[in-house]
Amino acid sequence: MEKKHEVKTSVKDESLIEKRRDQMIRAAVTLFKEKGFHRATTREIAKEAGFSIGTLYEYIRTKEDVLYLVCDSIYNEVHNRLSQITLEDGTTEDLKTAIRHYYEVIDDMSDEFVVMYQESKSLPKGALEYVLTKELEMVDIFHKIITGCIQAGELELTGAQAHLYAHTLVVQGQMWAFRRWALRKEYTIEQFTDLQIQLLLDGMK
Repeated sequence: MEKKHEVKTSVKDESLIEKRRDQMIRAAVTLFKEKGFHRATTREIAKEAGFSIGTLYEYIRTKEDVLYLVCDSIYNEVHNRLSQITLEDGTTEDLKTAIRHYYEVIDDMSDEFVVMYQESKSLPKGALEYVLTKELEMVDIFHKIITGCIQAGELELTGAQAHLYAHTLVVQGQMWAFRRWALRKEYTIEQFTDLQIQLLLDGMK
């Protein structure tokens, strides 16, 4: 596994670090969406977050650190919501549950997903490699559930098909973040999720 990128801080209080970085993430997402990563400044991020530029630099070292924290927050939330689902012994009901949890994360963090995919190319090499590895781990969660369904006889797919479906359902969920301006006029997140599950399972069968 790619080594986790370290965001250096001079603060020792872990709860305060988490609180301040959450504030930075929210502020950065707002500004990166509005102005783009390169045009937004750390001073503007600090102001949007509600503290001074000096305080900001106690918790991060660069603007790229903030972008990395935005990306990492997505993967942490996906992992937290899917951690209770059995992967290797999965059933199609487990798969449906996992998809619903994942699409709920996308709905809750739509702005973060958009910023991540638009701006992650600006991350330094080590941080970008870590983010891409986490992206593949997210796909792997679904691949393990699908493989469990195959082994249990609930799905009949080749290895290549199982891998592709895992990537497909991840990307189809992310469509909600990128196309929500249009999709929300026609569907709720629940309707969108149910239809996507139906399309995926019909294709798998």
